[in-house]
Amino acid sequence: MKRILLIVGGGIAAYKACELVRLLRKAGHEVRCVLTEGGSHFVMPMTLAALSEDKVYTTLWDLKDEAEMGHIQLSREADLVVVAPATADLLARMAGGIADDLATTLLLATDKPVLAAPAMNVRMWRHAATRRNIDQLRADGVTVMTPDEGAMACGEYGPGRLPEPAAIVAAIEALLTPHVTPLAGRHVLVTAGPTHEPIDPVRYIANRSSGKQGFAIAGALARLGARVTLVAGPVALPTPHGVERIDVETAREMAAAVEHSLPADAAVMVAAVADWRAEDAAAQKIKKAGGGTPTLRLAENPDILATLAHGTRRPRLVIGFAAETEKVLDHAAAKRARKGADWIVANDVSGDVMGGDANTIHIVTVDGVEDWERLPKEAVAARLAERIAEALA
Repeated sequence: MKRILLIVGGGIAAYKACELVRLLRKAGHEVRCVLTEGGSHFVMPMTLAALSEDKVYTTLWDLKDEAEMGHIQLSREADLVVVAPATADLLARMAGGIADDLATTLLLATDKPVLAAPAMNVRMWRHAATRRNIDQLRADGVTVMTPDEGAMACGEYGPGRLPEPAAIVAAIEALLTPHVTPLAGRHVLVTAGPTHEPIDPVRYIANRSSGKQGFAIAGALARLGARVTLVAGPVALPTPHGVERIDVETAREMAAAVEHSLPADAAVMVAAVADWRAEDAAAQKIKKAGGGTPTLRLAENPDILATLAHGTRRPRLVIGFAAETEKVLDHAAAKRARKGADWIVANDVSGDVMGGDANTIHIVTVDGVEDWERLPKEAVAARLAERIAEALA
């Protein structure tokens, strides 16, 4: 358990601080909140107090707290200070070393790592003054996240949205984890995303896989020192830092890329590979014919997991994923035996898992089943990467 000091700045994204506190508490961390004057216009102290199960601090001028130099104590007791949302004004005051309220005073007094999650209008984010402040903060050792891109409350579109709470939690976990490289010298192969099987030049067979879990796993493995090759289906996700990426479209392309990427110490087959493809994809767009529908004949795609697990260049550890909608554990156990995998990571995708930011998984091995609680996908990835490192040790 770690102690997180969360400073909630004054922006519309302050409401997401409530979910951030909830996720941190669920992950087993102690959270203490400092609510700025601006933040109090968007979030009530009572809400944060209920979620954190601790007092919320709002002012530098509390006689009881400051009789014991409360701002110094707050800053020193934490393992990590998180500013979310970090508004343009708050970032500017941090960069300038200003200490005119409780939040900025404890930021100046702390000797602990600081993580800032910016949130502001796109024009403010792109302004030269903000860029200078970000550069200064990073030079001072502050970890500043990159804001998300999307629609904003002001009606504009672009970078400046507060990163989602799950992403902030992942950044927090990375900062709290000692920098160790148990996978240094290891090569791990990861597949992620769907495959698209063409029917004609404009239509294809696909599934709802977003690739988020596979990309998160690739990034987590790289952070532990592994050389990671990520074979990615057609998804619009940024390549994790330190990961070599191979983009493919179809199952046959993915199978070829996997074979080309061997040998590997471990393989984590997260991709939701299409089981079937059109037997004969049309060279031209199939047109409607009056009074009838075309017949689509299907052919079976290569079984990448089984081929890898039974191949002559089999990695020492082969992990498959099973996305199920019923009898999750039964189907996963049968898949593990049938495919020859060492582990099957099973999850129920009947809800919002495909495309969502959280996952509930079960690790099925020859020895039994290990059930994990529902976690952000980044947290699932970090824990799974640690398990892989243990298995390869």
